Amino acid sequence: MFDRSALEPITVGTSGLGKRPGADEALAASLLASPFRQLDTGNNYALGRSEQLLGEAIAAAGGLPKNKVVFSKADQDPETGAFDGDRLLRSFDETTARLGLDTLPLYHLHDPYTISVSEGMAKGGPVEALFRLREEGRVGAIGIAAGEHGLVEEYIRTDVFDVVLSHNRWTLVDRTAETILTLATERGMTVFNAAPFGGGILAGSTFRGDSYAYQPASAEFLTHLDAVRALCTEAGVNIAAAALRFSMLEPRIHSTVVGIYSQQRLDELPGLLGASIPAGFWEALDELGDPPPSPTD
Repeated sequence: MFDRSALEPITVGTSGLGKRPGADEALAASLLASPFRQLDTGNNYALGRSEQLLGEAIAAAGGLPKNKVVFSKADQDPETGAFDGDRLLRSFDETTARLGLDTLPLYHLHDPYTISVSEGMAKGGPVEALFRLREEGRVGAIGIAAGEHGLVEEYIRTDVFDVVLSHNRWTLVDRTAETILTLATERGMTVFNAAPFGGGILAGSTFRGDSYAYQPASAEFLTHLDAVRALCTEAGVNIAAAALRFSMLEPRIHSTVVGIYSQQRLDELPGLLGASIPAGFWEALDELGDPPPSPTD
C-alpha cells in the first residue's frame, strides 16, 4: 500500500486548510484536482476541518482519484491530552470517517508531546496501536512526525518506524535535521521534509515578522538570512524557489512537504519548481558558512 519508489518529490501539505470559513471548500477541490499526487493532512489540523474538507472534495469527485494518495497523522485527544493506544485508534477512526477512506498508505504518530517515548512504546501505547493498524492492513506504513528533533531522534532509534517527517529543520538557513537524516538513512527509512520555507520567511512572507519556524529569530540568525537573501537577489533567484530546490536536492530526502494555504500559493508552486538556479549558486551559498543556531535548536 505504501510504495516509496512511487513517491513524488513534492507532497502538498494541508495544515492551513479549514482556517478560512467559507473560502477553503474551493481550495480543497483545487488541491484534489491539482497535478500534485500526494496530499498530507492530520487529525488536529484546523480542529479536523482539513480532513473534513478533503473528504468533502473526495466525495464530490466520486471517490479518491486513482492517481492520488492521502497521508494523515494521529493526534492526542484535543481536550485531555491523552495519547495512549485507544486514543490513537479513535484518532484513526475520526480521520478515516472525515476523509471517507477505509485505509491510508501512511499514518504518523504526530507530536507526541504529552507522553514520554517509553510511554509511547509501552504495551497499550500508541505505537503498539500503529502496529495493529499496519498488521490489519488499514495502514501501509507507520511514521513519526514531530518538530522537536531530540524526540524524533529518540523515536527513530527504536527501529520500528518506516517513515519520518521533520519540519523547519532542513532549509536554506537551518541544518538541525542532520542527525535525523543520518539516523533515518542508516535504517532505510523514508524521509519527508516539511516546511522548506521556515514558516513563510523563506517565501517572502512578512505575516509573522522576523520569525523563523513560528518563533522569534536572533539578530545573528537574521543577519545570515539577509546574506542569503542578498545572494538570491544577486543571482536573480527567487528565494522561495531556492528554498524549495535546496530540500529537493538533498538525496536523503524522498519528498518535500509544501504547505498550501491559498489558491495563489497553489498556482505559484509549478513556477517555483521550474525556476532556473544558475550555476555556482549552491557553491556561493556554502561560502556564506554554516547557518547560526536557529530558533528550532
